[in-house]
Amino acid sequence: MSPELISILVLVVVFVIATTRSVNMGALAFAAAFGVGGLVADLDADGIFAGFPGDLFVVLVGVTYLFAIARANGTTDWLVHAAVRLVRGRVALIPWVMFALTGALTAIGAVSPAAVAIVAPIALSFAARYGISPLLMGAMVVHGAQAGGFSPISIYGSIVNGIVEREKLPGNEVVLFLSSLAANLVIAGVVFVVCGGLKLRGDIAAGNRAAGAAPVPQKAAPRSAELRTDPAPTTDTLSPETTSLTPARIATLASLLALVVAVLVFDLDAGLTAITLAVVLSTLWPEDSRKATGQIAWPTVLLICGVLTYIGVLDEMGTITWAGEGVGNIGIPLLAAVLLCYIGALVSAFASSVGIMGALIPLAVPFLERGEIGAIGMVAALAVSATVVDVSPFSTNGALVLAAAPDVDRERFFRQLMVYGGIVVAVVPAAAWLVMVVPGWG
Repeated sequence: MSPELISILVLVVVFVIATTRSVNMGALAFAAAFGVGGLVADLDADGIFAGFPGDLFVVLVGVTYLFAIARANGTTDWLVHAAVRLVRGRVALIPWVMFALTGALTAIGAVSPAAVAIVAPIALSFAARYGISPLLMGAMVVHGAQAGGFSPISIYGSIVNGIVEREKLPGNEVVLFLSSLAANLVIAGVVFVVCGGLKLRGDIAAGNRAAGAAPVPQKAAPRSAELRTDPAPTTDTLSPETTSLTPARIATLASLLALVVAVLVFDLDAGLTAITLAVVLSTLWPEDSRKATGQIAWPTVLLICGVLTYIGVLDEMGTITWAGEGVGNIGIPLLAAVLLCYIGALVSAFASSVGIMGALIPLAVPFLERGEIGAIGMVAALAVSATVVDVSPFSTNGALVLAAAPDVDRERFFRQLMVYGGIVVAVVPAAAWLVMVVPGWG
């Protein structure tokens, strides 16, 4: 049995044990990385840790730390209330507002995980307050980020268009952007309907507004990741503690704005910036942030870092390249195209979307050069397949959503994200292939 096949089978075993025995999958993956990396691939410790996602570790810790402080001092409550006022109390519009916001951020140049890191904690705080499914809200944020992710001036768009130019393939920046936008918009619409978006009442507090009062949240939001579609009560009134701006809240809002500016304007690391701002707030208002470090999503950090470390071992020992080359050598171009889309989706659910596209597009060059497959459609299908799966809890965006969700059963929410990610992996590559590749675009 080849080392590459052994490494894949071990990954399957990790999933089975984690699912049936309720063991943290990250801990299992670290053990698997040690065993497979040392015994099968003959890697030393440096080789095993080459795939450890240090940047993602800091992002997860920094962002959840900063927003734990924001929750502790009431800033997230204030933001949720402001969002309700912005849409005039129509809860059903909020998921689409979050979709559009993250899409706009990535379209103008924000890295997708940075946009999700900024928007997801606010969106999921709103979901917890008003009984909206966290799966719905998280999916809208991630798909929004990917909807704008391939604009001609975006990070993803620039990278993919650069690869296409380097490989001397026909390209179309507008088609690439619109393909991703349309795909994610359709998926978001389906998720919105399936997860109860249509059943969200259009007005939080019609009675209160009729009397001239501001829209109000419910007092007790559901505390699990179960889907909830019944409307929020409309008889409560907001306390001054929720609507007033204290010095701590003003400083926290300034910190959140500083995070946005640092990431989008000065291209600073989101994780390092967030943890620095959190430390400053903790120093100034220690009473508000005393428990914040305990609210960092440590089990999620262990899970994500462990799995990605094992995926790094697979990359170091050539398993991913081995699988991709095997598909690329298939003599039937349309079959090879759909298999490459599936490999891109499956691997990207655990690893870098851009890295996978950078590896798969060159693998498609031999049969694209023969003219049997349209290059523009194939590149667009690979781009969509490799990025829509970022809702997976093992991807950076999915991990941020999982870590940012307050007051949920994280194990249940993790399973929901994993099942949803699995559905996306199973369905979207085939749909993208059918719509973009089979007609022969380009």
